[in-house]
Amino acid sequence: MITLHHCVSARSFRPLWALEEIGVPYELKMLPFPPRVLAHAFKEVNPLGTIPLLEDGALLMTESAAICQYLAARHSPGVLDVAPHEADFGRYLNFVHFGEATLTFPQTLVLRYTHLEPPERRQPQIVDDYARWFHARLRTLAPLLAAQPFLCAGRFTAADISVGYALMLAELIDLNERFAPSIADYWSRLRERDGFIRAMRAQEAAALAQNVPTIPSPKLRP
Repeated sequence: MITLHHCVSARSFRPLWALEEIGVPYELKMLPFPPRVLAHAFKEVNPLGTIPLLEDGALLMTESAAICQYLAARHSPGVLDVAPHEADFGRYLNFVHFGEATLTFPQTLVLRYTHLEPPERRQPQIVDDYARWFHARLRTLAPLLAAQPFLCAGRFTAADISVGYALMLAELIDLNERFAPSIADYWSRLRERDGFIRAMRAQEAAALAQNVPTIPSPKLRP
């Protein structure tokens, strides 16, 4: 049984979404955010104190994009995965990691200095600079998504999960108003997927059952 340690709507939503898209059985263990501060016992499992943490037998993984790549290759070949012999293999790998390294990184600074730090430590200049960084890099996707529904290989893949989570986080921290029309349409398509909706419901049900506080999350569509 795969076990995923998760905080509501945090980076660990990427592997949760992948698990729901694939349909592989898993156990979801919820943690308050940030776990390194509010769940000290978690460090006995993951000394970093960060989420996600995926346990698959003896394997432990802590990087959200890498976990999605692993789950796609191991449990969803030819569907969420893009194989080395396919023409878009390189593009697929690039977008899997673009979602985290390029898009999510600047958003974490916006989140920290607008919501997580106490008022006296908040930094409006950092927030503005890294919001601009995020939008500048996100705009590189607009022409591609104006021409095709998904990022690569002519289908929904783990790359869309990686980038899609960055769009979800942008909505959570109010960076979505400047989405180009093609990116807004792409995000709308992603959030209407059954796998995304199941993942949203799974985290909310698990948080309630495990008595873990939630943070605002994108509104579920009927």
